[in-house]
Amino acid sequence: MSANSIPIDSEGRFAGYASVFGQVDQGGDIVMAGAFKKSLAKKGASGIRLLFQHDPKEPIGIWERIVEDGFGLWVEGRLLPGIERSDALRALIEGGAVDGLSIGFRSERASKDKASSYRRLWQINLWEISIVTFPMMEGARISSGVIVADNDQRLDLRLAQSLGAAISLIKN
Repeated sequence: MSANSIPIDSEGRFAGYASVFGQVDQGGDIVMAGAFKKSLAKKGASGIRLLFQHDPKEPIGIWERIVEDGFGLWVEGRLLPGIERSDALRALIEGGAVDGLSIGFRSERASKDKASSYRRLWQINLWEISIVTFPMMEGARISSGVIVADNDQRLDLRLAQSLGAAISLIKN
């Protein structure tokens, strides 16, 4: 396993943030805290699809847990064995070659900031979350193969992700 590798447990489980609140993505959208609340209450994790590159012909697993916390949309998923794409992704994730997450959604309530032209997303109808090569939101990444059960562990993860995002912004 390389220094950049991300462990996936023996069942193919992984975790990370699919969206980060208050950060501008490459499309000029900012997801606001609470944006997923209504959609998650209605659908639950089982109602959200786990796809590859947003392709509805490429289901690769299931979401076991999707929750909003103070930082963003925390997800815990499992790649299903015996699916060619899932097996390949498992190797790519473990090797550190792929780690992006991206949400597929329809905006239900949004506002445009006139000064910056950014769109603030206040309510989102979440359809799917994909493993992607290039996420629109820099902080939307697979972070761990270990399912973290409490906010203290996620807090450490958020700090690391925030530092990574800040370094990326400084470089650019």
